[in-house]
Amino acid sequence: MRLVLDTHVWLDLLIFRDPAVAPLAAALASGRAEAVVDAPALEEFARVLAYPFGRHTPDAAAQGAALARCREMATLYPTPPEPETKLPVCRDPDDQKFLELALAARADALLTKDRALLVLRRRVPFRILAPEAFETAFAPAGSELRGSRPPG
Repeated sequence: MRLVLDTHVWLDLLIFRDPAVAPLAAALASGRAEAVVDAPALEEFARVLAYPFGRHTPDAAAQGAALARCREMATLYPTPPEPETKLPVCRDPDDQKFLELALAARADALLTKDRALLVLRRRVPFRILAPEAFETAFAPAGSELRGSRPPG
């Protein structure tokens, strides 16, 4: 399955090591899921890595390592052109890029904790889920993934 992760989910995976994203981490590591990023998403992640996070604030070396790990774990998708399908406009203009990437990359889901994105989940042709919902939405059922789209 193809996934777009917003910046907060990448932080949970690579900096905070949040147990709530462990099923997602396992799916990415096993190849059961593929994360896609584009240049704007990577730029935002690099910028946010420099923010202070209290005791979890990464130094410059850890920031570089997290960005490198993100690039290793994800497939780089070309920056999407203007979408032909009309997407809703996100209240937070910084989050619109994740909707556009999910649409262009034909993602099965956009994983986010951001309420401005979550409220749009019924208005887009892909799933928008909180990362905690990943495990139940895409739980293995035999060889098929529950909730995934057929290939094509």
